[in-house]
Amino acid sequence: MSETKKQPGRLKNRSEFLAVQAGEKRRGSTFLVEVLDRRAPETEPRVGFTVTKRQGNAVERNRMRRRLKEAVRLSAGVAMKPGHDYVIVARRDVLDTAFPKLQSLLIERIEGTAKPKRSQETRSRKE
Repeated sequence: MSETKKQPGRLKNRSEFLAVQAGEKRRGSTFLVEVLDRRAPETEPRVGFTVTKRQGNAVERNRMRRRLKEAVRLSAGVAMKPGHDYVIVARRDVLDTAFPKLQSLLIERIEGTAKPKRSQETRSRKE
């Protein structure tokens, strides 16, 4: 039989979300991923979603949350490491990003394979 990876668990209460804030932050234009290693590799990964009121009205915030949940369910859940907690903080660009692109961005952020930052020499400076 084929071995299927279980879907990640859920972060449900405020204390769990606040604990993840102390972990690593992986920033992007469409969302921010906060990652915390619980140091328990035998446990399943857990994920939580946050969309602030600043991002839009309730209908838009729920649409952002639903799109992110579906992207995790379909593809990004398999990239999550056991024993880690993930909080995905949505930004307004989640609504306008094509769904396949959203999935690939989410996998990149979860795996930590974002593009390297430009060096100081290649950045433009105001002089």
